[in-house]
Amino acid sequence: MSLSQIARPEPAAFPQGDSEDPRRRNVLAEARRHFLAEGFSATRIEPIARDAGVSTATLYTFFPSKAALFQAVIDDASDEFARQMDDVRAVDGPARCQLTRFCEAYVAFMADPLVTSVFRLVLAERTRFQAMALHFYERGKTRIGVTLVDAINALTERGELVCDKPSWAAGQLMGMLEHPVFFVPMVTGDSLSVRRSHKQIAADAVETFLARYAGPNLEAAANDQTS
Repeated sequence: MSLSQIARPEPAAFPQGDSEDPRRRNVLAEARRHFLAEGFSATRIEPIARDAGVSTATLYTFFPSKAALFQAVIDDASDEFARQMDDVRAVDGPARCQLTRFCEAYVAFMADPLVTSVFRLVLAERTRFQAMALHFYERGKTRIGVTLVDAINALTERGELVCDKPSWAAGQLMGMLEHPVFFVPMVTGDSLSVRRSHKQIAADAVETFLARYAGPNLEAAANDQTS
């Protein structure tokens, strides 16, 4: 991916009362662009400073080294993803509806090109920044996984699911989504496309999950109900 293919970020908007120096935010935005396009080793500090509209000396007052800047870029991306993950919430309602909405939201998140690009960057540098890579992965997995485990627990209490190990069940459901929309593109470099739509991937995962964990109070699918 070339630098020209990555859209230049819009000027940062700051909530009222936010005291963060806008120059630091601009440096982070441009650094993300350069790191995603060029990788850690090939990225140089001077072009980042120039594109961010600051001097190299000013950049170094915010980030004392390229490694520190890279760490800040990944931390910033992780914070952004965490805010997106807050939207991946199960909603109240029957199990099929609740799980389907969760899966559709999770698929949309995992298929986001920026999410994929940042994960690729972290994976490429995992030997150099092993602790950072592990934290980045575990933070996202845990944040979403807790939401799904809570939903599975509630549905089990209602008798719509029968599940002795909710964390295992959550991992199985998320794995059915991650494989086609995240890991296949990650491994193949987007050269192999999945034929199913994101909506179909979510629907298939939910039906497979319910076939395994259906409880006595589970509502039948609409096309299985008789009038």
